This record gives sequence, C-alpha cells and structure tokens, in this order.
Amino acid sequence: MTFLIYYDNQPEKFLRKQDKNVIKRILDKIDEILPENPVPHNAISLIGQHSCFRIRIGDYRVLYKVDYKLNKIIIFKIDKRGRAYK
Repeated sequence: MTFLIYYDNQPEKFLRKQDKNVIKRILDKIDEILPENPVPHNAISLIGQHSCFRIRIGDYRVLYKVDYKLNKIIIFKIDKRGRAYK
C-alpha cells in the first residue's frame, strides 16, 4: 500500500531557505522511506500525539502525521534538532 505525501506550509518555507544539497538529501530520504512504510524502524512516536511520528535525517527532524484511512502522510514540520519540537 502506497501512501501519498503532503507538505504543510512550514516544511515548504523551511526547504526554500535551505541549500540545494540539504533539500535534496531530505526529500530523497522522505521519498525513499515513507511512501511504502509510514512507520519505519527508526521512526519515533511523538508523546501525546496520535499517529504522529518523527524521523531523523542527519541534524534535521521530520515530524509527520499518518492518516491510515486516506493513505496520506502529512509532513507538518522540518527543522534542526533543537528547534523541531518547539
């Protein structure tokens, strides 16, 4: 089962401000892992959030929600490790 990936405003703004190598690395990793397996072995569930997870891509964190009924993944935040959870 393949999941479609959607981006909120914050991830789009964050990626526009980054170096093209960082953008490519983050997007390649997201496209490689999440469509086929929305909760990979290295995904961590966010405490207090239902169906919300985070994956680590180097110094960056990708926070996302999984909608199993609609087969959607909504990426709601991408940021550096220290700022991702604020």
